[in-house]
This record gives sequence, structure tokens and C-alpha cells, in this order.
Amino acid sequence: MNRSASKTADTGLGQRLRLQMNRLADSPVWSLGWFRVVAVILAAVLLAVVISVPFDLEGQFIFSAGLFVLAMVLNRRTPGRWATLVLIVLSITVSSRYMYWRATETIGFDNLVDGLFGFGLFLAEIYAFMVLLIGYFQTAWPLQRRPVPMPEDVGAWPTVDVFIPTYNEPMEVVKQTIFSAMHMDWPADKIRVFVLDDGRREEFRALCAEIGVGYLTRDNNAHAKAGNINEALAVTDGEYVAIFDCDHIPTRSFLQICMGWFLRDPKLAMLQTPHTFFSPDPFEKNLDTFHITPNEGELFYGVVQDGNDLWNASFFCGSCAIIKRGPLLEVGGVAVETVTEDAHTALKLGRHGYNTAYLHLPQAAGLATESLSGHVGQRIRWARGMAQICRVDNPLLGRGLSLGQRLCYFNAMLHFFYGLPRLVFLTAPLAYLLFSANVFQASALMIAAYALPHLMHANLTNSRMQGKFRYSFWNEVYESVLAWYIMRPVLMAVINPKLGKFNVTAKGGVIEQAYFDWSIARPYLVLLIINLFGMGVGIWRLFSGSLLEDEAVTLLMNMIWTIYNIILISASLAVASETRQVRSTPRVKAVMPAALRFADGRTLMCETEDFSQGGLGLRIPESEPLAQGTAVQVSLFSSGREGSFPAQVTFCAAGRLGLRLDELSLQQQSDLARMTFARADAWVADWGNREQDRPLASLGSVTRIGLRGLRQVTRNLFNIALGRRQPATDKS
Repeated sequence: MNRSASKTADTGLGQRLRLQMNRLADSPVWSLGWFRVVAVILAAVLLAVVISVPFDLEGQFIFSAGLFVLAMVLNRRTPGRWATLVLIVLSITVSSRYMYWRATETIGFDNLVDGLFGFGLFLAEIYAFMVLLIGYFQTAWPLQRRPVPMPEDVGAWPTVDVFIPTYNEPMEVVKQTIFSAMHMDWPADKIRVFVLDDGRREEFRALCAEIGVGYLTRDNNAHAKAGNINEALAVTDGEYVAIFDCDHIPTRSFLQICMGWFLRDPKLAMLQTPHTFFSPDPFEKNLDTFHITPNEGELFYGVVQDGNDLWNASFFCGSCAIIKRGPLLEVGGVAVETVTEDAHTALKLGRHGYNTAYLHLPQAAGLATESLSGHVGQRIRWARGMAQICRVDNPLLGRGLSLGQRLCYFNAMLHFFYGLPRLVFLTAPLAYLLFSANVFQASALMIAAYALPHLMHANLTNSRMQGKFRYSFWNEVYESVLAWYIMRPVLMAVINPKLGKFNVTAKGGVIEQAYFDWSIARPYLVLLIINLFGMGVGIWRLFSGSLLEDEAVTLLMNMIWTIYNIILISASLAVASETRQVRSTPRVKAVMPAALRFADGRTLMCETEDFSQGGLGLRIPESEPLAQGTAVQVSLFSSGREGSFPAQVTFCAAGRLGLRLDELSLQQQSDLARMTFARADAWVADWGNREQDRPLASLGSVTRIGLRGLRQVTRNLFNIALGRRQPATDKS
């Protein structure tokens, strides 16, 4: 059979499987309450039997291989959600069987050392298993909400106050958000834009007065951003409040796309949209993965929030959201008890019986953190805040929440406790390599027979569910980088929720010189040295000739695990190698019609390649060479409008032209924002359109980054030993 015929056969099989599953799901017997109860009881009994039935080594391998082949066939040949649900069931079955075996067969430790390391690893695995199970529940059936059109009668549209909180951010950063907010398509008499300036800066007051937007301030900074917003709520009266961080630039369509759901659902109190970024975060910048590999936050906004929406548990994320004023005031305004005021506010709204929603459509974009240290600081605040909520307003307790809401909120908080378990996984094989501690009271082959299917099914299922928003093995890299830093704040917040304070994440800066951030990298460097030492001990023991056969297999398994940990730790070190960032205004790729007008009256039609606040990249005919410094007037065209701006040529080569915009008036800056950042389609094209994850390819990319990290840290240590100046970062 040729490849085309084989593909046709695969497609036919997939269609038949999908048809059978749809028929089963649509059967009228599911409408009978007694039948559903009986089905759940039978399924639970069957699962308990499958989980607990004992197998010998051969039987376990055959059982596991059969289920994994079935999972592979379903994944490759059967698209759709029902096949995904079957994969989830298979993964839960295999993982539950592994955990049952772990609890009943592998923890009878004979001495204190084995028990200390063994129970530590088992507790970390219980944590990971809980996150896996609740994560499946949370994301198995994303709601995929779509916009609801607004009424044709504009008079029925509600009034909206737009809040832009700011503290110490540069004027140029905040200005773009203000201009774009002013251009949102909404009746002029029903929208008011307010800058909430906790920095109390006169230049901001003057700008707001000149361009006609509201300026609000207060005489203190109590409760940081939450207090700033609450103060503004007391002196404004719009029916709805749209909130944007001062570096998050909304599109013109934001309100029209989002507001329809509030008119359809009177109980809806908050609607959140994704946070997207037009600049690379430290992982993307330092690892050269911008627009190639999904960043750390895309899983949450691409999959988790959409899954939360099914359970009426969408989170308020502090920006790019709309909140109904009445319910917000009813719960006491934005929450001030924790430093993650946004998620806590959504939790309070849920407890009061209000609905929340998530619209899976980017309608704003912002600046990512520039440096790894800034990124770590931001994540520390998030982790501390979620731990505070877990302590002071635990979603598993109290009234007002459904089971689905409780589990979604609890899993979000549980996620930030990964610091200690991740460090356990990064060091667990060293217990055997360095101390001969048997953390599993089982043979190496039995461990492989149970553990490998658990890991392989989880990876396959998550790859299918998350594949356009999170690539395999990258989660381990993100967690490895942050684990050391969030562990202590999270644990301390559980002990004393009042510890810690709100910290503002700096945006809009530059990194003028590449450097290796030794202060951030120090914990990874210690972990790397320990793991390399453990690997050396393992190699020595392997070739010493004194091992029994089963001991040799156990040693090899721990060495393979250690190699994987060395790759992850080395990738973490690669992230600490900060690259230069000389642009304070990042360029955004975009194709728009444009025109160049010259002093002699000529006009040259062309198109944009990218834009920023201070310049444009254009594609022009190669026959039009232009000298550097040539003064031109550049026009941009969008939605039937034209904006014209003075500029100078900065370079011209191979049909590409770079322009630096001259000093623009406030009106011209506003027009530029409308033509570029505020375009309705500005951030939609790339959202969720990456290639589907390929686990082996992802493992290869993480391994290459790990090797790069090893080279970078070795070279930097060598230069320090020789007293040389730290070199620029190598991206080879």
C-alpha cells in the first residue's frame, strides 16, 4: 500500500472511531438519571480493579504496551475532543496504577537514609499526580467562547470607564496605552479614559490635560495597584470598568468584541482576555525562541483559562479585562488582602454568585519583562499571592463555589507550590549515586515497567491538549529556573500570609551590555556541580566491577535520570545569560500598505515590514536606492484611513528600508498608535497558530539549549579564573 492509500485508510478509521464515540455520547440513555449513576459506579469499580490488580513483570509490560499502542493510534488517527477524553482516561488509569503500586509495594524502607530520601520523593510524586489529575479536569473540554455582537441601537450600549494604573513606568510606555484606549470604537459620550498615577508626576498630569483624558491620583500608595483602582472607583461612575496595565495596549475593537457577553448574561461580572506580548520575555530573548517556542504564560491563556471558563472559574488577571462596577463594589472593590489582588477578586465574585468569562481572543498586547531577575521577581509575587489566598480564603472551604470552581482555583494555587517538588526531582537520583539510598523498594525493571508508562501517557496526552501553547519538556525548564526562588516565599506565605509586599515589575528598559547573571544563576550552578559529581561517581561505580546485575541496571537508570537533570539545569543556566536589548521600543512585525512622499513631489507605494513607536521597516522596490538621512513623509493606511508622519532614512539595502520617525506632535503620536498598535487585527494572527508540539523534537531543542548553557558557564568560569572581562553572550 502506498503512502497516500495508507493515509486514506487511517483517515477512514479515525472517522469511524469518531462516529462511534459521537453515537455513544448522543445516546438517549444518558438522559436517564439512574443510568448515569449506575454508569459512574460501574466505571469507578472497573477503574479500581484495573488500578489494583497485581501483575508480574511480564504482565505489567504487556498491559502497559497495549494501552500505549491504543493511545498512539487514537492520537494519530482520531481528531476531536472525544479521542482526547479517551487519552485522558488511559493516562489517569496508568498513572493511578503507578501511584497505587508506589504506595503499596515500594515504600517499605529498611533504614533512615532510605526512608528520608524515599518518602521525600514519594511526596513530590503525590504532588505531581494531584496537579496532573486536576489539570485534566480543568482543561479536558475548553469552552472556546466566541464574541457576542452588540445591539444595533448604540443608545443601549453601557458607559465604560477605562482605568490605566501607573506608578513609575516611563512616559513613552504609558503614552501608547493612553492613545490606543482613546481610539477604542465606542460612543464618545459613553467612554472615559483615566490615568491612575500613583507616581503623582506633573508631566503625566500635563499630558492628560492636553489630550483630554482624566487624571486621578491620591495622597498615599496604600495597597498598591488594588488601592489605586479602588480609589478611582470611588470618584467615577461608569457602569463598567475596563482595566489595562500601563504597558498593555488595547485594540480599537476591544470593547465591542468583549462587551456583548455582559448584555447577554446579567450575572456576568468579569470578562478576561489573553495577555499577549510584542516583546520577548527573558526565556525567549536569551534562548532565541521568540515566535518559535510558546512562552511561559501561553499555556495559561491558551488552554487553562479556556478550561476554567467551562467551570465558571475564569480568573481576573489584572489587565485586559472588563468588570461590572456593581458586583465589584458589592465584594468591596479589588481585593487588598493578598498581593495577587486580581485572582482574589475573581474568587470573591464567584463566592457571591456572579459569573466570570474568558474570551479566547487577543485584544491587547504589552511589554514582557526584560531581564531574568525582573521575571523572577514577578513570579515570586504571583507565587506568594496565590499561597496567601490559599491560606486566607481557601477555595476548598467556605460557601458560594461549585465543585468545578473550587478545583480550578485550588489547582492554580497548588501550581505555585512546585518549587520544592521540582528541586526534589532534580536531586532524587543523587540519593542512590552518592549515598546508595534505595528510594524505591523494588527492582529496576519493575520501576521501569510502572514509571515509564505513567510518564509516557502523561506526556502524550498533555502534548495533544497543549501542543500549540506549550511544547513538551519546556515546562520542566521554566519550573527549574524558578523553583529555588519561589519555594521560600510560598512556604513563608503559608506560615504567615502577611509577609511580603507588592512589587512593581519594571517595563520598557534596555540591556546595553550582554552579561551572565551570576546572582540568579548561583543555585543552578550548585545543582549542576552536584549532579556532575554524582554522574562521575556513577561512572566510577559502573566500571568498578563490583556491582550485581540488578544493581547495575538500577545504577544506569539513575544515571540516565541524572543526565536529564543536567540538561534541565544547564538550560536554566543558559537563561541566565542575558543578551543585549538596545531597543526600548520593540519592533512588531506587521504588513500594511504604505507610501513614501519625497521633497520633489514623487510618491513611492510600498508596504510595512514592522513598526515601533520610533520607526518603521518597509519593503520597497530594489530599484529605489535611498541615501541615509533622506527626509521623507511616510503614510500608513488602515481601515480606510491615512496617517502621515515625517521620517528620515536610516538604512536602505536589498529592497528593505529603515525609517526613524522625526519628532511627532501629540496628534501624530495618537494617529500612529491608531494605525499600528491599536489595529483590530494586530495580535490575532499568531495566536494559537504555531505548529503542533512534537515531543522528540522538543526534547532535542531543550538538549541543545542545555549544551549551550554548559558551554556558556564553562567559558565564563574560565575567564573569571584568568581574570578576564566577562565576554558577550555566545548564541552558538
